[in-house]
Amino acid sequence: MGPDNVIVTCALTGVLASREQCPWVPYTPEEIAEEARRAHDAGAAVVHIHARTDEGAPTYEPGVYAAIRREIEKRCPVILNFSTGGIGPMEGRVAHIARVKPALGALNMGSMNYAKYSAKRKEFVFDFVFENPFRDIAYLLGVMKEAGVKPELECFDVGHTNSVWPLLDKGLLKRPLQFSFIMGVLGGIRASSENLAMQAREAPEGSTWEVIGISHEQWRMIGAALALGGNVRVGLEDNFYLDAAGSKMARSNGELVEKAVRMARDIGREPATVEQARRLLTLDAPW
Repeated sequence: MGPDNVIVTCALTGVLASREQCPWVPYTPEEIAEEARRAHDAGAAVVHIHARTDEGAPTYEPGVYAAIRREIEKRCPVILNFSTGGIGPMEGRVAHIARVKPALGALNMGSMNYAKYSAKRKEFVFDFVFENPFRDIAYLLGVMKEAGVKPELECFDVGHTNSVWPLLDKGLLKRPLQFSFIMGVLGGIRASSENLAMQAREAPEGSTWEVIGISHEQWRMIGAALALGGNVRVGLEDNFYLDAAGSKMARSNGELVEKAVRMARDIGREPATVEQARRLLTLDAPW
């Protein structure tokens, strides 16, 4: 293991992606587990998971997350990262963290406008306020600490990144931190190499980080993160396409991981194994 290892995470499902948009979005625990296996076989060390009902609706039901965990563990040893994102009271979005206890739990680090705009239709596809006040962040950090789950800090803008300091001071966060920098959401930071470099500089010394480039921005941001020495996330949650133009749809999460791995190897970086990723993310340290 060395400085040229890159942790590849695969976001398998998301909360908004549907089979009407992409026929290969998995819904059931078995389908999600099969996609996790494909991602792991292609080189992913971590999978990020939003649970779905069998019909595709989002769910926070701990039993569904437990079934997903069982099905994945039958197939591969990939590291599990569960989402807590969504709308509604935080208490209803964290029971699966406390009961199923994944290695990592995603934690949104601030509030923002969250929207998608269609220039062609001259209207917003969706438009809502994504609320994550400090009281909710602190509550979730308490649940994670009790469960021994390491938080992954999801930052849609630089203000979110800088929100770690009072939480460190209160002892709710412990270094080294793990960040996800989400680039390209309307209402958040613009997807550019310069902005990614700024986000990486703002993270406390010793932190690890990955980039999440949304939709057609994904591959450009993957390239930037690889050049900057960061980690990367791909997957059908974020982007359906194997090219920046959006002309070739991936037929599985594994195909997206294969491309990310190929890009990494083209510049001399090697995908981290599960064991290497656990060490790089300090997952065996007490949280």
